[in-house]
Amino acid sequence: VMRGLDDLVAAGKLDYVALSDAPAWIASQANTLAALRGWSPFVALQVEYSLIERTADRELLPVAEAFGLSVTAWAPMGAGILTGKYTRGPSTLPEDSRRAAANQARLTERNLQIAREVDRVADELGATSAQVAVAWVRQRGRWVIPILGVRTLEQFQELLGGLDLELPAEHFARLRDA
Repeated sequence: VMRGLDDLVAAGKLDYVALSDAPAWIASQANTLAALRGWSPFVALQVEYSLIERTADRELLPVAEAFGLSVTAWAPMGAGILTGKYTRGPSTLPEDSRRAAANQARLTERNLQIAREVDRVADELGATSAQVAVAWVRQRGRWVIPILGVRTLEQFQELLGGLDLELPAEHFARLRDA
């Protein structure tokens, strides 16, 4: 596979290649093989990553750091759970959410507890919960890039408004530990 991808890069049909939702051993093996053979390596990993989905912390982020790969993190707001819509309203089933039914399995007490901590930090910093959730992912490292999934222009503008948000070390640690 790496040889074929290298041929596509060499032919100018691709600029770079990346890997999505693959185990760390595959990324490591593929980039090691590419380095040994002088082929084009993967330059990025795309993984689900948020305060409620931290599986990538164990192997994928260390592999990315070791090989100098960017990480594009999908669902940095935990599929909407970290935006406050499940914790700030009168119901944990927001009627306006297209994801409400699909999120039922994610609405565990653990995840709601993390979401409430995001809400508290947001209130302390004068930001929205969504801005705090995305800022936490951004602050994992300059090589971690959150992929923003929004449904409305207002949601997009809200997140753009939080691009300058830097979480103080104390708040970052509280969220990490939540």
